[in-house]
Amino acid sequence: MSAPARTRPMAPPRPADPHAGLPANAIGRRKSVLEIVTLYVFVVVPFLALAAVVPAVWGWGLSWLDVGLAVGFYFATLLGVTVGYHRYFTHGSFKAKRPLRLALAVAGSMAIQGPVVQWVADHRRHHAFSDREGDPHSPWRYGTGAGALLKGMFHAHLGWLFERRKTNAERYAPDLLKDPALVMTGRLFVVWAAVSVFLPALIGGVVTGTWAGAWSAFFWAGLVRIALLHHVTWSINSVCHVVGDRPFVSPGRDRATNFWPLAILSAGESWHNLHHADPTCARHGVLRGQIDISARVIWAFEKLGWAWNVKWPDPVRLAAKRRVPATTGS
Repeated sequence: MSAPARTRPMAPPRPADPHAGLPANAIGRRKSVLEIVTLYVFVVVPFLALAAVVPAVWGWGLSWLDVGLAVGFYFATLLGVTVGYHRYFTHGSFKAKRPLRLALAVAGSMAIQGPVVQWVADHRRHHAFSDREGDPHSPWRYGTGAGALLKGMFHAHLGWLFERRKTNAERYAPDLLKDPALVMTGRLFVVWAAVSVFLPALIGGVVTGTWAGAWSAFFWAGLVRIALLHHVTWSINSVCHVVGDRPFVSPGRDRATNFWPLAILSAGESWHNLHHADPTCARHGVLRGQIDISARVIWAFEKLGWAWNVKWPDPVRLAAKRRVPATTGS
């Protein structure tokens, strides 16, 4: 009797050992109980707040102050991740003066997606093993069937956060570990998370002079804003490796895509195909009509003299990475 057909190599099923294919020193220590509890609190509570949006609006609505605070904190913390954690700390798309470097680390921490060093280690590992064994959050890890892909997208979107073993930061982010200020920023992560959640409430309370104003700002600009930010950025891991177009060739089994509906909410991160084709490029939206807010912010930093050696798109390199459209013979 012949052996059963194997899953296509582009999207292998999950191995018995979830860390198969990794170097021996790629995985670090297990997460502590406190880290697991904190993770559940900062993931589940904002999500419940997001689920409560409709009845909340039906009950008492929201004010323009709530909207302003939510939008302001959303983009400040989002850019801390996209410009800071991602394009600067992970990929070195530009160099930054010390005050900007630390400000980006704090702003990224306030997005409540983990301390900067661990975030960078996870993301560098993602690029090293994109969409194959060893990738911490590939939606293709279980296979290509509908059920396997659905399970994989949940893992890529959210489930991977609850893995008990950490990526080894000594292997994937040794440069950041040499910076005592960044290490201290990571140790104060819970403080920055608390500031992110409660500062909008403080501002709302002071401006309105009421507890109702403080509660409203806490709900909208604190919990709901964090939940929306989480799910938009997590969608880059899940949706942007399954749905969308791929105008550029990315290496190996990588299946990163461009997904335009998230371009504004993700500040340009959803132009994910170009990013995986050219990871150090400071601009991800390089084609006509591709809005990239993060790139514009980096441009402003450069003009102000706060950033330099920005790795802007190179036309020759981009042309070499463009996917050649398939043609039919005559």
